[in-house]
Formats: sequence, C-alpha cells, structure tokens
Amino acid sequence: MYSPKDHEFMNAALAQAKKALFISNPNPRVGCVIVKEDQIIGSGHTQVVGGDHAEIAALKDAKSKGFDVAGASAYVTLEPCCHHGRTPPCTDSLIQSKISTVFVAMQDPNPLVAGQGLDQLRQAGIVVRCGLLEKEATELNIGFIKRMTQGLPWVRMKIASSLDGKTALNNGVSQWITNADARLDGHRWRAQACCILTGIGTVKEDNPQMNVRGIDTQRQPLRVLIDSFLDVPLDAKILDASIGGHTIVICGNVEPQHLEKTQQLLHDKNVTVIQLADTTPGSKGKVNLPAVFKYLAEKLHVNEVHVEAGFKLNGSLLRESCVDELLVYMAPRLIGEGAGMAHLPELSSLDQTINWTLAEHVSIGNDLRLRLYKEN
Repeated sequence: MYSPKDHEFMNAALAQAKKALFISNPNPRVGCVIVKEDQIIGSGHTQVVGGDHAEIAALKDAKSKGFDVAGASAYVTLEPCCHHGRTPPCTDSLIQSKISTVFVAMQDPNPLVAGQGLDQLRQAGIVVRCGLLEKEATELNIGFIKRMTQGLPWVRMKIASSLDGKTALNNGVSQWITNADARLDGHRWRAQACCILTGIGTVKEDNPQMNVRGIDTQRQPLRVLIDSFLDVPLDAKILDASIGGHTIVICGNVEPQHLEKTQQLLHDKNVTVIQLADTTPGSKGKVNLPAVFKYLAEKLHVNEVHVEAGFKLNGSLLRESCVDELLVYMAPRLIGEGAGMAHLPELSSLDQTINWTLAEHVSIGNDLRLRLYKEN
C-alpha cells in the first residue's frame, strides 16, 4: 500500500514531467522529486535531448540548495535508465548519491531498460517500489510507449467541427468554426507532438504554416506533408524554413523525371522528399500510409503524430487503421451541407462502424473538446 504522502510526492513528480511536454521529444517526459523528512528538497524534469534526465536535474537541484540527499527517497515517473546513451545511466547517479528508496510510477518499455534499471537499484541495496500512479504516468508517454513496444507512433487526429459534424462549407470555407481559445488549445497539442502531418488538399485549400504559434516552446515539430504526386506549390507556407522546424514531403509512385526535378527544387528549400508508394493493385500509385508511420517511428524516432488534414486524408487514415486518438473540437453551431469529418465508405450494418471510447470532455469557452481512443 502507498501512503497519502507517497501519492502527494508522485503527483509532484508527474507535475514536473508535464514541464517536459514540449521539450523532451523523442525522449520520454519524466519528472522526479527528492524527498527527505517528508519535504521535497529537489525536483526536476527531462531536458532537451542530450541534457539532464529528470533524476539528475532533481539531484542537482537539491545540491544547489545545500541539501544532503543521502538517505532520501526519490519519486520518479519512469524507471531510471541504466544504459549509456547521450547521457550516463541515471541508476549510477542515484546509487552514488546514496538514495535509500526509489518510488517508480512505471517500468520503462525501452528494451534497453525494461526492468534492468530497477534490478540495478535493488542490487545496490536501494528499496524499489513500482506502480504508484502508473496510469497517469502512462498517459504522459503514450507515444513513447507505443514506439518502444510496437515500432509505431501514437497518431492523434485533430478535427474542428460544428454540432452536425461539418468541418467546412461546401465552398471550402472553414475559418473559423471554433473559437480562438479552442484554436490556441490546438496549438498546445501541436507543440507536444514530434510532428504535424497534413495532406496536399489542405495545403492547396488553406495554405497553412502547420507550425506552433501563440505557445512558448523551444522547438517546432517536424512538418510532414502527404503529397502522392508531388503537386505541392513551391511557395507553400509549409515549405518555408523561416517559420522553424523542418518539412518532409512524402510522395507515392511519381514519374521519375518529375520526382528528380521536384526533389532538387525542394532540396534547395531545405525540404526532404521521401518516396513511400503503395504498390498494391488499385492503389493508383498513392502513398502507403501505414508505411509512413513505420518510417517516422523507426527512422525519425517520432513518438506522437498530430494530424490536421481534410476529410479525404482523414478518411484514408481511418480506413487504414492508422489513428489511435481523435481530438475533436465541437462548436455550438449547425452548418448543414458541407464537408464532413472524414470521407468513409457507406456501411450496410452498424456492426461495421469504427468504435471509440470517450477519454475526456472539456469545455473551452463555448466549444467542447472531446478526446476519444480507438477501441481494440
């Protein structure tokens, strides 16, 4: 059993982990507090890649305040690492600091750790307890966990719609269905993602920047454009390097001469072109969408993908079972005829529907934000 104080301190560690939401990718968001005599004497969270992990930041914080951490307890939201990467193992620092007890919210799914960190601490005589507020810790690193266990990122599809499920008028006008507060909230979700993904239809219709604005963040997520036939206008805002971040254009089976020419033109704009064509019969040379996410996870270490696209690409991603979560902002207005949330085939039975579980509903001004997870 865990005491009320244990819950209090782990909640403090989780609050620290949330401070890493916008900066730690592709590393997990981890928080740590050092506790002695029922008082927090040090706290920290994961820094940018190559910087201190949460445990090191917390130990340094305690030391900077003049505290002796020997005999103290550490509350950590993820199992301390035990391998050499860009930084030394956190287990070594905890052992050398003579921490007596380590409370861990969840085991690290990274195969390089996967319980070995806990074992090292125990072998050094440290009392280890694992599982306190595990659900909350899991939610913070849902993308990292999926990449480590399945080799795929967590895909979150953001949709802004009316009450009757329309995302744009028939003439294409969609700005703005939801209010300014909802749009700013959407940028917070962009900021925590490793990449923002959209389609060529959205680029041609709206010419969006697909970057983070209005949110204080140290980095811009990678921008990914699905453009089967390399039709992107060279002056599209999504290609502009001056807005921060990098853009990757993913195409399908493009005629070789056009591919070579466009690759060079985009290379001159510091844009990368990747060819991932769907070779199945009837695919018409379009992009292999499941291969996109495998590529993003394996080659670019992407944990979370934030999708903001039109109803056609939304429908394709849903049909291909690429989406894990729906992030829906619903405005209290009725539009009538217009574009829907996703272009999906007509069904003959309710048994064929894609079912979702409501994870959260929050009012943002007059709008309603829904988060839904796909049922297994």
